[in-house]
Amino acid sequence: MSKKLRKGYTTGYHASFAFRSALQGFLATQSLTKSVTYKMDNDDLDVTKGAEIVVTISDKLDDLELNPLEHTPYEIGTLKLYAGLGVGVVTKDGLKPPKGFPAINPTPLKAMADIYANLCRDGGIPTYGSISVTNGEELAKQTANAKVGVLGGISILGTTGYVKPISSDAYMDSIRTELGVAKANGYTQVILTLGNSSFSYAKEHYDEMQIVEIGNFVYDALEIVEDLEIDSAIFICGIGKATKVMQGCKNTHNRFGSIDFEQLKVQIFKELQAQVDIESTKTVKGLTSQLETMEKLEAFYSMISQKTDEQLGSWFSTINCKTIIIR
Repeated sequence: MSKKLRKGYTTGYHASFAFRSALQGFLATQSLTKSVTYKMDNDDLDVTKGAEIVVTISDKLDDLELNPLEHTPYEIGTLKLYAGLGVGVVTKDGLKPPKGFPAINPTPLKAMADIYANLCRDGGIPTYGSISVTNGEELAKQTANAKVGVLGGISILGTTGYVKPISSDAYMDSIRTELGVAKANGYTQVILTLGNSSFSYAKEHYDEMQIVEIGNFVYDALEIVEDLEIDSAIFICGIGKATKVMQGCKNTHNRFGSIDFEQLKVQIFKELQAQVDIESTKTVKGLTSQLETMEKLEAFYSMISQKTDEQLGSWFSTINCKTIIIR
């Protein structure tokens, strides 16, 4: 019997819960109040599992420990909500939280506004609040926050309140965010990389802001490129991944299919007039050794690049796609 995977709650859900507790405490005492919650464990790939989230509310701004970057607080009724230590500040266009504000997504922000409206029906009193995450600045180094312009900590995220176990949703959200930031900052061409080697190559030749690591999600990433109306995409990968895409694989992970070597053998013979022995190797790199001996290697790389471009173009005719295969 397979193990049932555990769901969890988003940072936004936890922050909203702590916000309610802190606000209730402040309204009862009219003095500095802190509420602490710990992000529950789950079976997702989540760097914030176990993180300590702290909401502070006071009638004095000096009572708050804030992200040192200058920023504009959100106004929730008479309460000004700041980014505390360990919560990022948005410094670039293209994200859901506006530039110059705390990195708190609209859904948890609305939840906190609803809580405030429910508890402060008389309009409330002028107050100050902050959301902090202990060691949030260190946690953020494991995310793409700095690249997309969220500095000094993590983001308070969430749309449904729940974290789905081992889902691709968070990864695709990250890809969409990075592509959106690239477009908002004037890039009409994005660089899509698969793997560490292709990412390293891309950093040597392009601006890092336009480079997006897409894992194995070739088709899904290009769907986002098309949705954002980005004109051009350069696809950088190794010869094996390129061959998979050439053969129609929309996701290059092994569980979604493997390379058809019989088809590849026929294509090599047809296009390059070269006969390869696929029985002696079951990797494309193995075939490259044979083709190098026959002085057909450059023609092989050119063929794969061209055919991959054609496949990408057949999926997304509005995007100018070009494939670069790293050696």
